Amino acid sequence: MTERQRTQSASPYEESIGFSRAIRAGNRILVSGTAPVEADGSSTPGDAEAQTERCLDIIVGSIRALGGTRTDIVRTRMFITDPADADAIGRAHGRRFADVRPAATMVVVSALLRPEWRVEIEAEALVGDE
Repeated sequence: MTERQRTQSASPYEESIGFSRAIRAGNRILVSGTAPVEADGSSTPGDAEAQTERCLDIIVGSIRALGGTRTDIVRTRMFITDPADADAIGRAHGRRFADVRPAATMVVVSALLRPEWRVEIEAEALVGDE
């Protein structure tokens, strides 16, 4: 059985729902849906672009904590609540990943867990030569 490493974040839901921010199994790192949550557990203020930046900071930090880097990211999934935010969210994603160009999906959903959240993002990374 492959050893699993896990990391947590400031999300107030990880313990109560029972999930890890990210998990590494072999050379694969999976990052759970990541909302714009600050270190104190509060929601990131600001527009969709600022919230996206925060989500991506958390994601990249989680991948680093498990031995990967931003350039190891091969997949992102962006869940957004307003199609009018797509350009702003895409700009933030593009700034972070223009050189990496992971496979990416952006889906409009009716709501996220907190009404002030405009975006939530999942990611997957492949690390090393395994």
